[in-house]
Amino acid sequence: MSDAQAAAPPPQLDDPRVREAMTPVLELLRAERSAVSSITEPKRAWQVHVADSLSGLVVPALADASKIADVGSGAGFPGLALAAALPGARVDLIESVGRKAEFIERAAAVGQLANTRVIADRAESWAATESPDGGREAYDAVTARAVGRLSTLAELASPLLRQGGTLVAWKGRRDADEEEELKRAAEKLAMQPGEILAVGPYAGSRHRHLHVIRKSGPTPEELPRRPGVAKKRPFGARRGAG
Repeated sequence: MSDAQAAAPPPQLDDPRVREAMTPVLELLRAERSAVSSITEPKRAWQVHVADSLSGLVVPALADASKIADVGSGAGFPGLALAAALPGARVDLIESVGRKAEFIERAAAVGQLANTRVIADRAESWAATESPDGGREAYDAVTARAVGRLSTLAELASPLLRQGGTLVAWKGRRDADEEEELKRAAEKLAMQPGEILAVGPYAGSRHRHLHVIRKSGPTPEELPRRPGVAKKRPFGARRGAG
């Protein structure tokens, strides 16, 4: 897709239930002594973390998902905000850095987000887990914000998603090289690039784009690769790159 589609803001931005849950979460973020985010002032954090996270709900496959995995969740976004907006969904927040995972646990508690679960692990390791409660091919949707290149995100998401599931990747300005890299990797990852939505007018960054990437077939046998390999040697990269 050569031009991004403009998306209308999701109605959840004005949902009082979301504000009730997220207000104590942002207060906890401001009081946090360990650096889990550089944006902690509540008004700015609402825009950068909460509104930006909720922009993903313009994607119907995410808004309708029953099981969501948030990969590289960091300070808990977009996962915590999505859990507040989608009380009927189960949201697993995958974060391998211990202090961040511990913060997310406390944030979910103060926000009374009972539909969340923190997975203190690498996405690749969790994707190798065979369990009806999560892990390999257990999710309708995967989210990732500021985690890595599109081809890397697609590789991390593929073994987590059921066939037909959807990855929503939060990115900034569009990058033609990155998008071409994803196209070259698509068949190998069983992940098909789809819509690219411009959501800057109401997200945390005026250049924000959402990349919608769908699971197009069975998980390739070689996935997941060892932790860290998807970032170091992304599929689709030109020979000699990276």
